[in-house]
Amino acid sequence: MTLFCSATCPYSHRARMVISEKAIAADVEYVDPSRPPEDLLELNPYGTIPTLVDRELVLHDSRIIMEYLDERFPHPPLHPMDPVARARARMLVHRIDQDWYSLLEEIESSGEKSTLRARKLLRESLIAATPAFEAKPFFLSEEFSLVDCAIAPLLWRLASLGIDLPRQSDVIRHYASRLFERPAFQASLSEYERELPVTFEALSA
Repeated sequence: MTLFCSATCPYSHRARMVISEKAIAADVEYVDPSRPPEDLLELNPYGTIPTLVDRELVLHDSRIIMEYLDERFPHPPLHPMDPVARARARMLVHRIDQDWYSLLEEIESSGEKSTLRARKLLRESLIAATPAFEAKPFFLSEEFSLVDCAIAPLLWRLASLGIDLPRQSDVIRHYASRLFERPAFQASLSEYERELPVTFEALSA
């Protein structure tokens, strides 16, 4: 099994996080997304990352990759077993992508005016979601899940995106601390990601 990914891409990061949580023996091959290698293009004509190759199977969407890895390696489970709870978790990841990751992409790729707008919207959206971070030990769940794998790379990048959270959102900092201190999260970090500034000053506070 091989995961083609970027050292900087948050979508790649969350796929790596699932691999680490599951302790999967997979080769992680870092590529430059602007210059995808020929062997990746042969497997995935879009040249997008992350791309997972497992024998004859090729997957190239981070959500599909995350769910496949959870089903292929069922222990520890990162998705609820109940169909209703599983569907709700999938909707949460979808909303995280639509509401937060879309703004992250805008910050990283737009001009100054659009970047300021997207940064403000993302900050306000995270603050508005404070009760969801506070409700349970993990994001709307008693157990660590794929939803947390989806959120963690975004929170890790907040400082590098120029986003700081107010003290009234300390609950998000404590939630992030629980994720960042997980051995699997630390193992999932690329060298680039290890060097990123972190919004939360005292992760263990």
